[in-house]
Amino acid sequence: MQQGKHAVQSRLLAWFQRLGEIAHSRERSSGRPAGTLDAQAALLLAVQGFFGAAGALSGTFVPVFLWKTSQSYALLGWYTLTQYVTSGLTFWLAGKWIKEHNKMNGLRLGVALSGGFYFAVLMLGEQAKAYMIALGVLNGVAAGLFWLAYNVVYFEITEPDNRDKFNGWAGFLGSAAGILAPWISGIVITSRQGLGGYRIIFTISLIIYGAAVILSFWLRKRKFGERYDWLHTIRQLKERGNPWRRVAPAIALQGVREGVFMFLVGLMVYVVTRSEKMVGNFSLITSLVALGAFWVTGKLLSVRNRKLIMLIGVIMISAVITVLFFGFNYTALLVFGIGTSLFMPLYTIPMTSTVFDLIGRTEESARQRVEFIVMRELMLTAGRSVGLLAYMAVVPRDDSPLAIAMLLLAVGAMPIAGWWFIRPILAAPQQTRT
Repeated sequence: MQQGKHAVQSRLLAWFQRLGEIAHSRERSSGRPAGTLDAQAALLLAVQGFFGAAGALSGTFVPVFLWKTSQSYALLGWYTLTQYVTSGLTFWLAGKWIKEHNKMNGLRLGVALSGGFYFAVLMLGEQAKAYMIALGVLNGVAAGLFWLAYNVVYFEITEPDNRDKFNGWAGFLGSAAGILAPWISGIVITSRQGLGGYRIIFTISLIIYGAAVILSFWLRKRKFGERYDWLHTIRQLKERGNPWRRVAPAIALQGVREGVFMFLVGLMVYVVTRSEKMVGNFSLITSLVALGAFWVTGKLLSVRNRKLIMLIGVIMISAVITVLFFGFNYTALLVFGIGTSLFMPLYTIPMTSTVFDLIGRTEESARQRVEFIVMRELMLTAGRSVGLLAYMAVVPRDDSPLAIAMLLLAVGAMPIAGWWFIRPILAAPQQTRT
């Protein structure tokens, strides 16, 4: 037994060493073929994959866990709103550290705090309902630190010619993580009485987060930036003719949808079925569809067809919501989930790629990449908060199927307006940074 354990450890160490050798053996300037990803991009995708796997394993069930312990839609809304607002503030405040100091430490701290969040939930158990605001703050800080550092590094290691491919792979890995992880979690949770299954799943997530931290040490240290501009977002939005005056509202409208959909859909599956296993089955099926959809979209999407592809995407992800008006049951939710998974990549990939291409259109904007990424998150936070306020105005007062379906349609159709705002930017090719 002990020899087998040492053998596994030796193999893991050799694997990590090999990753490090590959990562350091190639520089991005060494003649990377157009449209391909280098070793650093692959490593960042691996870190994101670990982070996503841990989140898929436990994050899918956090709203269910908190709702079960509190039986309160309003309290769950306050937790989620606190998480969103804290994440946005963390982006803005931590921007100075990420730009002027070691952004890799920010990424690692974000992963570590995510593990700390699940450890806190694990320790609190049924008492978590009394600490929902504090838990929202902790999760928000963790998410803010990780995604700020991740997005900055992502921008630095990709170019317009391979950004769609990277985003396609990122979505592919996220979907892959969402296939088995929630399904396994649902089986484990329902097989144990009380909260025993949740304890097992949260513990496994802690271990995966630890592996993500270790893997991140093979990502190269990035160059430090210039001084951080605290008022950058305000200056961009005040300047006449600035393209960010069209992009910012498009991002905010994306956030309106995310603010509700990121937690309410899975919760509704549980409320309808009263089974974590069915929540896992729902995630398994929809993630399988998303896996293929992200892979195909990443292959076919190009700068030339982003405008049309994104228009199709926003129309279809809005149209599939209408199925919920014909019956608010597991079958209807599953049809809605499959449709959303099928068409969501047509919206998210061109949206993300276009925003980051705009950041890198000139040398000056590329130098301010941290501020632009902070600006993007602030817009998302504003939108998510609006979506959450709409949820809190409706669901705690009326949780009928019709009210929830109308809420989902109202916030779910916001990306159509977002496409209208951003369409001139989608049609204009972005200049490659030097």
